[in-house]
Amino acid sequence: MEIVVTGRNTEVKGSFRAHVEDKLAKIEQFAPHTQRVEVEITHEANPSQVETSERIEITVRDKGPVVRAEASASDKYGALDLAAQKLFERLRRKHEKKKNRRKGDRREQPVADLPIEELLAKPAPEPEPEDERRVPAEVGEAVESQLGDSPAVVRQKLYEAKPMSVEQAIDEMELIGHPFYLFIDEETKQPCAAYRRRGWTYGVIRLDATTSDYGPGAES
Repeated sequence: MEIVVTGRNTEVKGSFRAHVEDKLAKIEQFAPHTQRVEVEITHEANPSQVETSERIEITVRDKGPVVRAEASASDKYGALDLAAQKLFERLRRKHEKKKNRRKGDRREQPVADLPIEELLAKPAPEPEPEDERRVPAEVGEAVESQLGDSPAVVRQKLYEAKPMSVEQAIDEMELIGHPFYLFIDEETKQPCAAYRRRGWTYGVIRLDATTSDYGPGAES
């Protein structure tokens, strides 16, 4: 299992890298086929965010869906502890779900609510020094651009859209820790968005649209 540690706006010392490797060694207990673990450490220099100035995001990549967790704290060690705790719980749920499916039990396991504030806590990126807006052309590419004359910045990223069932989309959403997930329904071929509602309920928004509906000359 390869563990890659990178820093944004911060220096990652060897002692902390060693601490990360020791802390995340437990991953193999829940995901023995893990190939790569990516740990990104981000420092927020804004004095008003001193309590959450250190953010750590952990991404586990193996043969199955990506599992991700992130957390913020006033120091790297605290942020790592929080992020690792979330990650281990998601890996445990994934491991238990696999065992239940092998036994023929496909009942959903309860999951904890995740506040959307975690997704909104990331610092706003600096706009690109260019006038024309661009869109990502390759899978995995991210592009940031300023929204007109306003100070708002739009970040666009291109993902590979694999057709899947609603159940698979909800599983993917829970594993990466987001309150929503975009996917293509394998049965209807419709673009869809799965999202979390109150309690243990979910919702799915479907778009009744095809690319040809919005081609040149199409009516709005």
